[in-house]
Amino acid sequence: MGGALTLTLAALAYPAMLGLDTVSTSNDRIIANTQWGPLTEGERDFVVKVRAAGLWEHPLGQIGLQKGQSKAVKIASQHLVDGHAALDTSCRKIAPMLNITLPNVASPQQEGFVTQLKGESGRQFDVDFANILRMTHGSIFNTIAKVRSTTKNTLIRALADQANNTVLDHITVMEKTGLIDFDTTVFNQTTPPKLPSSDMTPPAPAPGQPQVVLSPPPNPTSTPLDLNGAVNGGKPTVG
Repeated sequence: MGGALTLTLAALAYPAMLGLDTVSTSNDRIIANTQWGPLTEGERDFVVKVRAAGLWEHPLGQIGLQKGQSKAVKIASQHLVDGHAALDTSCRKIAPMLNITLPNVASPQQEGFVTQLKGESGRQFDVDFANILRMTHGSIFNTIAKVRSTTKNTLIRALADQANNTVLDHITVMEKTGLIDFDTTVFNQTTPPKLPSSDMTPPAPAPGQPQVVLSPPPNPTSTPLDLNGAVNGGKPTVG
């Protein structure tokens, strides 16, 4: 698998700007009381993580559709584009309601994954594509579960439901490629190497910069959150 997996680590992070380097009690600190329930620091970070994931995984899915050698990798690429377009729409709906600033560019570390895979081809691309994305989705899975089980905010709860379904789907399609080195991937997932916070932090958008929109595929199967229930009664649904 070359050097790809020696460099991989949890990619969905926004630490320097959003407090992910602080102790766990900081993530539980309430930073706003909204009509949908209290919003904690960790929940704000979660919305940014979901947005940041799409900013590199959606275009990587488009690359995989062009460069993937196996049918399974192309299918996995389709799932990336479809799932992250829907999640991104949900994030862009929720963020202004909760006064959350979203990045327009992924972190340098995340962009590094894209650059690496752009430079690969053939089986090397397929193997590194599947393993990097299996690792990054596995890294966020436990975070989603914690947010879903503890949040008192109905918007965050609905996004966590959608993220859980999407991430589990992406884990599954990566595993179906038959290319996953589970020993290496799980090791990198659970014991990531240290990187400076600046490498793991998506830069804040410039003032007045148009918001990047991740386009859904021609025939999407994933659905963004329907917030009508949240606006009317605090119970958002997916559908």
